[in-house]
Amino acid sequence: MSEVIWGLGTSHVPSIGAAMDRGLHDDPVWSKLFAGYQPAREWLADRTPDVAVLVYNDHANGVDLDVVPTFGIGVADRYAVADEGFGRRAVPDVVGHPELSFHLLQSLVDDGFDMTVFRELDVDHGFTVPLSVWTPDPGDAWPCPVIPLMVNVISYPQPTAARCYALGQALGRALASYPEDITVGILGTGGMSHQLAGTRAGFINPTFDHMFLDAIEVDPEKLAALSREDYIREAGSEGIELIMWLVMRGAMNAEVTKVHTAYHVPASNTAAGLALFDNRAPARA
Repeated sequence: MSEVIWGLGTSHVPSIGAAMDRGLHDDPVWSKLFAGYQPAREWLADRTPDVAVLVYNDHANGVDLDVVPTFGIGVADRYAVADEGFGRRAVPDVVGHPELSFHLLQSLVDDGFDMTVFRELDVDHGFTVPLSVWTPDPGDAWPCPVIPLMVNVISYPQPTAARCYALGQALGRALASYPEDITVGILGTGGMSHQLAGTRAGFINPTFDHMFLDAIEVDPEKLAALSREDYIREAGSEGIELIMWLVMRGAMNAEVTKVHTAYHVPASNTAAGLALFDNRAPARA
């Protein structure tokens, strides 16, 4: 069976990737954000999994807005970095793990989740920025193969937080039933509070964000009980992306150990958060 060894929740703000690509780590605008990442990066550097699953949303770069799957999974052996209009980021393409992808696909379908299957898929900043948060200098390759797990958070009706948490639990069961002994890291991406348009453009809610960072560790059911309207009211129209963190959390043990959290306002016009959890510590205690 495979073992989930850690979970990482992180924002995927595109300007974070641009700042890293331009070497702005010490720039006064960005230095506090990147300093907050450093403890997580150091911990993760010593705990590279055999495979990672990255839960994210596409931004009309890999999938046309005419067809928006509620949930999708990549089963390819490679995923190209998308050109989002300014050229591709200078980061490696993503190597997949088709064998585990197909196992997850079948298990999730058998568990009641109708998954869209991607045999070809370009991945945009929603995918590559979290990888850069984890590994800022990947060189020619990311640390391990990565499986894309796509969630619709941009087109109404988005899946509920409860459904995303249930998907994570099903993902955990699927990983546990994989016949090979491998280690897995899971990334949940998006958020935190932000709104990009409308009368509340620029809206950020640190009170809600800090509540979320606390509850994702000890009371994810509280977050799963919130409605779409709750997330949009409290975290902004794009803050609903936080439901993707619940997929990550649902795939882990009921009790996890917090390794590190960080929070910064603003990254661009977004609240940026990070939460890293050790999924093995309770079993060792």
